Amino acid sequence: MNQQQPKIIVLGGINMDLVTFSPRFPMPGETVVGTRFITYAGGKGANQAVAAARMGARSFLVGRVGGDVFGPQLLDGLTSAGVEISGVGVNQEESSGIAVIGVDESAQNCITQILGANATCGPAEADAVRRALPGASALLLQLEVSPELSFEVAKDANAQGITVMLDPGPVRPLPNGFLSLCDVITPNETEAQALVGFPVTGPDSAAKAAAGLLEKGARTVVVKLGAQGAYFTGPNDRGLVLPFDVAALDSVAAGDAFNAALAVSLAEGKDLREAVTVASAAGALAVTRTGAQDSMPERRQVEELIRAQRP
Repeated sequence: MNQQQPKIIVLGGINMDLVTFSPRFPMPGETVVGTRFITYAGGKGANQAVAAARMGARSFLVGRVGGDVFGPQLLDGLTSAGVEISGVGVNQEESSGIAVIGVDESAQNCITQILGANATCGPAEADAVRRALPGASALLLQLEVSPELSFEVAKDANAQGITVMLDPGPVRPLPNGFLSLCDVITPNETEAQALVGFPVTGPDSAAKAAAGLLEKGARTVVVKLGAQGAYFTGPNDRGLVLPFDVAALDSVAAGDAFNAALAVSLAEGKDLREAVTVASAAGALAVTRTGAQDSMPERRQVEELIRAQRP
């Protein structure tokens, strides 16, 4: 591998996604006739690892799959995408992580997740992260593995001066002091609301939420606002990056494309505003395709979109 490539470590979930498409989501007790069903590889950790690889980074994933039929499929897909999987274990006693995803005609999604083998990650994964940390630019964390495990490895990365980026989803309570270890935290509106305790619905409330997260210890906050763009605040700059104009098809994993592109861009030395712009382009491209890992864009596609819409 080119030694100039940033090395990105991802600790996180690995799922098989089971996806239904329908005109709208059913109400409680209601059956809605859908239009299509597909399966694809997902999981926030795996998605971000694939996205980082496609953005040109050396991508190293730590996590677990189960002993079911999905496990080998998930590992093969990661390897094909260029992700290093020596840190991925197999728990023969558990199912692989599963996400049952509904997508409506406006491209919004609702998700029921079974953590499966992801929830059994523990000391072995902490050791795998520690072994991988030397030479790393960033450690990407989410909450599909236990928050305590993510907290533990964040301490190790922080002590070595490695950037810690937390995607605080799915919403789960954070250990005390976790935010003070986060160089970057990237909630969406729902996650931001859970962290600060008030609704986050647009740029103004995102700015207020970001200020609250800075007070709690985070050093840089990027609030993903979907079709309203992304609000960011850091030590030297703050503002709103407007969304890119694309035809949305499926919003699943757009935040994962965003996070990985943000981490790679920051590792390459881009300033925060430019990095958020690159991340926003990556997220925008992800919504133009169905799938999770399959929708993670290549770097050249991200650069082309930026040239076309932000000349």
